[in-house]
Amino acid sequence: MQRGSDRLSAHRDDEMKHELKGLLRSGHPTRVEEWHDPEPAADDDPEVWSGPVGGLGAPASLERVRTELARALSRASFPATARDLARTLRRKNAPGGLVDAVGELPHSARYENVQQLAEALAGGA
Repeated sequence: MQRGSDRLSAHRDDEMKHELKGLLRSGHPTRVEEWHDPEPAADDDPEVWSGPVGGLGAPASLERVRTELARALSRASFPATARDLARTLRRKNAPGGLVDAVGELPHSARYENVQQLAEALAGGA
């Protein structure tokens, strides 16, 4: 039962779904005008990383490490060695501290998912 309290008509709702379809499917901005997109961090911005994923001097927690890893790595990245994962993180422009921390893990170890990698980085916390 429709009560007429919708802010938008069904037609406008369908238009908005169509406008967002490309963004939702691609996973990245699809606009031609760059001024719509958020500006990336500059090279001279202050570094806020401490350890692999800390912030402002805080020790890295398992959740924070896992979140940062999940931003750059997909399920297709696993299983892989630390060397392969560091290469993937570098290619996806992950924060330098995170790339360095993954690169320092034992090269022979294989990680099946983000959770295992995060546990290794956070020291099993």
